[in-house]
Amino acid sequence: MTLNDSSATPKPVGWLATLKVYLEPASLRMLLLGFSAGLPLLLVLGTLSFWLREAGIDRTTIGYLSWVGLAYAFKWVWAPLVDRLPIPLLTRWLGRRRSWLLLSQLAILTGLVAMSFNDPQVALAPVVWGALAVAFGSATQDIALDAFRIESADVKRQAALAASYQTGYRLAMIWAGAGVLWVAARAQPEGVLGYQHGAWQTAYLVMAASMLLGVLTVLLSDEPLRRVLPPSKNLAEWLHGALVAPFADFLSRFGWQAALILALIATYRISDVVMGIMANPFYVDMGYSKDEVAAVTKVFGVIMTLVGAFVGGVLSMRLGVMQVLMLGAVLSAASNLLFAYLSTLGHDLSWLIAVISADNLAGGMASAAFIAYLSSLTNVAYSATQYALFSSMMLLLPKFLAGYSGRYVDSFGYPSFFVATALLGVPVLLLVWLASRLKVASSPDE
Repeated sequence: MTLNDSSATPKPVGWLATLKVYLEPASLRMLLLGFSAGLPLLLVLGTLSFWLREAGIDRTTIGYLSWVGLAYAFKWVWAPLVDRLPIPLLTRWLGRRRSWLLLSQLAILTGLVAMSFNDPQVALAPVVWGALAVAFGSATQDIALDAFRIESADVKRQAALAASYQTGYRLAMIWAGAGVLWVAARAQPEGVLGYQHGAWQTAYLVMAASMLLGVLTVLLSDEPLRRVLPPSKNLAEWLHGALVAPFADFLSRFGWQAALILALIATYRISDVVMGIMANPFYVDMGYSKDEVAAVTKVFGVIMTLVGAFVGGVLSMRLGVMQVLMLGAVLSAASNLLFAYLSTLGHDLSWLIAVISADNLAGGMASAAFIAYLSSLTNVAYSATQYALFSSMMLLLPKFLAGYSGRYVDSFGYPSFFVATALLGVPVLLLVWLASRLKVASSPDE
C-alpha cells in the first residue's frame, strides 16, 4: 500500500454519487455524534469563564481553572483502556464502541447537571469537580467516537465522515457558545440586573438536555463490525496488548518512515494554532467591537468553516486525501498573509469579513483532509489508541510555540507576526510532499 492516493486508479465516481454519501446513515450518525462531541468543550472553557467572571471570580483563578482542558491533551494515556477494556454489562449489551460512548456521554450529562446546581459565588469547588467530570467524559467520548468513525466506513468515505463530524461539532460550538448565553439572558428575571445563578442554572440544564441527542444516537446506532480480540492468558499479556501493541504496530508498519509521518502530524496545523492565540487580542487592538467580532468570527466564521469542511470532504473523495492535504496547507499559510495585510488597515469591517472567510474556509478544508489522513494511518485493531495519540500530538508543538506569540507581537508587531506564522507553514509543504511518496506495508486489517 502507498500513502499516495495514486497507488491505485479508482473508478471515476459521479458528482451526484459523491454528494449522496452525506445522506448515508453513517454520515448522518456522525453529524449527530459530532454535535455531542462539540457541545462540552466550551462549557468547561470559554463559556464557563464567562459565567465565573460574571459571578465575581477573579481572573487569576479563572486562568488556573482553564487547566481543566488538559484532559483533552492527555487523553492518549487512557485511550488503550477505551480500546480494549470491556465495561461490565454495557459492552455485552451495546458492544465495545457504543458502551464507551454511552458511558462517557452519561458522565458529561451528569457533570453539567452538577455544575448547574452549584453556585460558584457560594462554593466554587463543586463547580470545578463538575467541570472535571465533563472534561474527562468529553475526552473519553472523543477517543471512542474516533474509533467508532474509523470503523464505521471504508477508507474512501472517511473524508465525508470527517466533514459530517466537523459540521455537527461546529454547530454544537455555536449552541454551547452563543446559544448558552442566549438562554441565560432570557432566563434572567425581567428587570433584575447583575449576576443571577438561576439564569445560568437554566442554561446549563438546557445544555445537559442537549446531550440526550447523542445518547439517543448511540442507542439507535449499530455497533461497527466486531473484531474478536484473542483472549489474554494473564495481566502482563493484556497490558502488552493494550499499551504496547498499538505503538509497536505503528512502528512495525511504517519503520523509519514513522518519524516523517509523526513530524507531519506534529506540524501540519502549526500556522493556524500559533496565529490563533493572538487573533482575539488583534481584534481588540484594531478597534473591533464585541458585536462585530462575535458576528463575523463566531457565526459567519463558523459557517465558512463548515463550507470548507464540506468542500474538503468532497475534494478528498474526488482528488485524493494527499492532494487536498497539500492544498489545505498552502491555503492555511497564505491566509495568515491576509491577516498581515489586515493589520495595516486598522478597523475595516469589510476586509475583516473577507479575511475571516478565506481563513476559515482554508481551515475547514485542511481539517477535513487531515482527519481523513490520520484515520488512514490507524490499524483498526488499535484505532482508539492510535488516533488519540495522533490527535494529541498534532497540538503539542504548536501549543508550545504559541505560548511565545504575545512576546513576539510585543517585540516585532502584528504584521511581522502574521508573516512569521505563514512561514512556519513552509516546511509543512515539504513534509506533505514527502509523505505522499511513501510506500508502506498494508495493515493486516485492511
